[in-house]
Amino acid sequence: MYSFASISSFSSLPPSSLAIGRHVLPYPVGEHGIARYTMLHGPRQSRSRHPHHVISLQWRDLLSPHANTSLGRPIRVNINIDQDLKPCVEDERAIKLPKSYAMNGGDGNYSYAQNSSYQRGAVDAAKELIKEGVAAKLDIKQLSSSSSINPFCIADFGCSTGPNTLLAVQVILEAVEQKFKSEKPTAQLPEFQVFFNDHVLNDFNTLFQSLPPERRYRAAGVAGSFYGRVLPKASLHFAFSSSSLCWISELPEEILDSNSPAWNKGRIHYTGARKEVSEAYALQYAKDLEAFLHARAEELVGGGLMALLVPAVPNVMTSSETTIGTEIDLLGSCLMDMAKMGSFSEAKVDSFNLPLYFPPIEELEASIEANTSFSIERMEILNNPPKHVAMPSVRHRTLFFRACFEGLLENHFGSHIMDELFERYSKKVAQSSFTMNPDNDKSIFMLVLLKRKSESSQNDSP
Repeated sequence: MYSFASISSFSSLPPSSLAIGRHVLPYPVGEHGIARYTMLHGPRQSRSRHPHHVISLQWRDLLSPHANTSLGRPIRVNINIDQDLKPCVEDERAIKLPKSYAMNGGDGNYSYAQNSSYQRGAVDAAKELIKEGVAAKLDIKQLSSSSSINPFCIADFGCSTGPNTLLAVQVILEAVEQKFKSEKPTAQLPEFQVFFNDHVLNDFNTLFQSLPPERRYRAAGVAGSFYGRVLPKASLHFAFSSSSLCWISELPEEILDSNSPAWNKGRIHYTGARKEVSEAYALQYAKDLEAFLHARAEELVGGGLMALLVPAVPNVMTSSETTIGTEIDLLGSCLMDMAKMGSFSEAKVDSFNLPLYFPPIEELEASIEANTSFSIERMEILNNPPKHVAMPSVRHRTLFFRACFEGLLENHFGSHIMDELFERYSKKVAQSSFTMNPDNDKSIFMLVLLKRKSESSQNDSP
């Protein structure tokens, strides 16, 4: 990476920052578009008094499932570099993972769409509970008094690429339709608007190509982090999120700081790490959950419902005692093995941590109760199919991990190591008697049904 003084000329670039890399110019994703610029040729030095680099770039559309397809002509960027400026050395321990990440797109062998049967099991297990919740807790009269219910607006936060989100939307829509028919049998059903939300890097193309042609709702994609508001105030009647509230918005800074007691050297997660690391993750999760609930409270109308399917752990054990914890530890050990073989530095591993947190039930409940905008209408452990049923083989486990984490790993370590990494991981999972033993699978999903309080009742809360 080079320090540079100024960009002398450019074309076809959205406003953002630019850095020079050896092969790829990392181009941050901004609100104006999604792009990656790859160096086709250059740099070369001019004969002028001040050397400069001339670089041709090719635009790649990351929304497309064919992310490597070039979609435009090369553009030229002239970057003047002062003679006094020297190449700067990258401090790997200072690297923070990007705040925007997504599951593998498309519908190929490594895609999330093909390798999310475990997450689908949670939606299947929650179907009847969601229908019961809508029948008992959705107050059509209250909704009508506080806002227009035509269209009736539904949103899935953290939708990914489907088909799980489409199943969830269908369940919610059918339950709401039945509620309208039971309370207003002679009235015409409202129109339905569904918002699919996920990070800007999510493969919305695959999702929208999968929409049922005979669906009874209008669909729209809403890109952005759900830890902030992404919809207009008081515009939503039903919010949903599944398998997404285990992702934290960013890594705690202290786990990347070598001077901190929470420095997570040699590990990629808090599982099995010192308590300071776990505490840092827990604090970040609590902040994020508070932000999520605050944003949804602004978007939901009074009386609106929200159903959350949250990956969690029992109160009596830590994540490191569950199969998901040991699987992450195995992945981290694979990275350390490759570092010791010279594939990359150990500092590169030290600067990588998975932004995942699985809260104990009591911790999750306490965080939700701290928010005064919602009442907890229902909270229970789902009876979803365990991992050894949803993912019966080592191959299924490996593909599941690759679909979820490859984007993060590739961004940090490069795409060239992915095949070797997951081959190593597959072998370690096969050799792990703990991971493949069904009796050790203690991972759980919590169903949380919340109701948005009206402004008056919220003001009356202690």
